[in-house]
Amino acid sequence: MNTLASPDAASAGPTTLYHRRHTRQQVGKTFGHFGPAVVLLMAIVPVLSGAEPFSLLLGLEVLVGAAYLTLMVRELLHLRHNPFHREPVAWLELAAAAILALESYHIWYRHREAELAGKPHKTLILPGLYAAVAVMFVVMAFRMKKLDGRRFLHLHPDGFALRTTRLGSGTALRWADIAAVEPAGPADLLVHRPNGQTHRISFANVHDGAAHRDRLLAHVQTKRNS
Repeated sequence: MNTLASPDAASAGPTTLYHRRHTRQQVGKTFGHFGPAVVLLMAIVPVLSGAEPFSLLLGLEVLVGAAYLTLMVRELLHLRHNPFHREPVAWLELAAAAILALESYHIWYRHREAELAGKPHKTLILPGLYAAVAVMFVVMAFRMKKLDGRRFLHLHPDGFALRTTRLGSGTALRWADIAAVEPAGPADLLVHRPNGQTHRISFANVHDGAAHRDRLLAHVQTKRNS
């Protein structure tokens, strides 16, 4: 899929850049959600075996689990047709958080009832672990779109700005900072500054990196011809 924006759209704001393995990474992340599905299965097995009675809490877990599996299938179909579109809220992550939070409470409640019935106290690790992972999923649900936006290319009348990795600082240059720009390799370019310094910018790890590099070069050439 072509993720390049039109020239008019680019001038209006930054264009999001994606890692060259973005689709594969997203599919891997989706399959990684089988962890909460296994947690749900472990909660249902005692009921199916007759070791634990059915409860409203478990029924809620089953309902959330059904929604979760539906969202997982929806996510895989979405990645097949439009892997570069991210919803403002990642509902699959929220469903995973709900499963883990419910199971965390379920384990704690089960052991609390056992202690009230006379069994010795036990220090539990799983409820706290599940709760912590649930919080992580909630953060991911609301931050993934913003995290994608850390990679960007912004072509504007005064120069350009970009960041090709999620970590680290970006590059922002105005025309006064640029003496010349030339291509280097399949998806890189060299920026020559007025003081003689040379700065290399690489789009090698960006999806459609060569095309984004060429857009930047065309932007510079347009300024020279104006």
